Amino acid sequence: MELHRMYRPITAAPYKCTGDYMEFEPCDALKPYIRCFWGSPRVVAGSGNQAKKTEIVIPDTCMDIIFTVDFTDNRIESLFCGIDDRTFVTESAGNRRNTYFVFAIRFYPWGVPMFAEESLRNTKNAFFDVDCHFSVMKKKIERQLFDTADIYRFIPIAERILLEQFNDRYRNKTVFEAASKILQCKGNIRMADLEREVLVGGRQLERLFLEYVGVSPKSLASMVRYQYLWSEFLSKKNFDMMDAVYRYGYSDQAHLCHDFKRFHSMNMSDAREYARRNVGNIQGQSPEA
Repeated sequence: MELHRMYRPITAAPYKCTGDYMEFEPCDALKPYIRCFWGSPRVVAGSGNQAKKTEIVIPDTCMDIIFTVDFTDNRIESLFCGIDDRTFVTESAGNRRNTYFVFAIRFYPWGVPMFAEESLRNTKNAFFDVDCHFSVMKKKIERQLFDTADIYRFIPIAERILLEQFNDRYRNKTVFEAASKILQCKGNIRMADLEREVLVGGRQLERLFLEYVGVSPKSLASMVRYQYLWSEFLSKKNFDMMDAVYRYGYSDQAHLCHDFKRFHSMNMSDAREYARRNVGNIQGQSPEA
């Protein structure tokens, strides 16, 4: 089963579409592994005059590779971000003084091993230079970035590099099967049941997930449940809280709200208001009614 057809994790501001942040679908061959490409559509002239803005980054179960080309200082910064299981705040790029271009790849949690050169153990809530896990890919991408600082032209180049790097031998069938079961249950699954479903003991399953995903299966299931809840709450005009309590396996409404706030750092109404304040219309995106 193609996992990406079952699960579309979203950010705290999924309608955002601005001059320095847009999301783009990957080609069909990469869709099972990559949630999206994102970045500044073209080179952004830094002014440093805009008011400083902060942005909320929530657990979306994804891992990102981010390249920032600084044309003023003639250098490239690269960052690999493992899965985060807590919300944190970043400073908006709109405050930059230097002229820059950003290109990033957002991977599904199961998608990274087919492209990585190293284990994903100890990557949770951590940031690394891209060299640490993707040294070959980094060299190939950085070689092209200065000359092709236009995301529309660069995506096909990046896709070719990613497909060259892809190695299906690093796909772990047990991890994919377990991830599929977690998604089918929308994260509402007991670990004992998951172990029986995939015929693997708890210690072995946790070891495989830490190696190939960077988090335990229990942690991934909790974040997946939160993501399904967040997507449903944001998109449904008539969201039924008690129905969600039952379907997602919460003990009561207070349990659901507490779990949501634990991941999102704010209550559900404030989260929806934040998402709807951060709307861009470059591609005609708008929040649902």
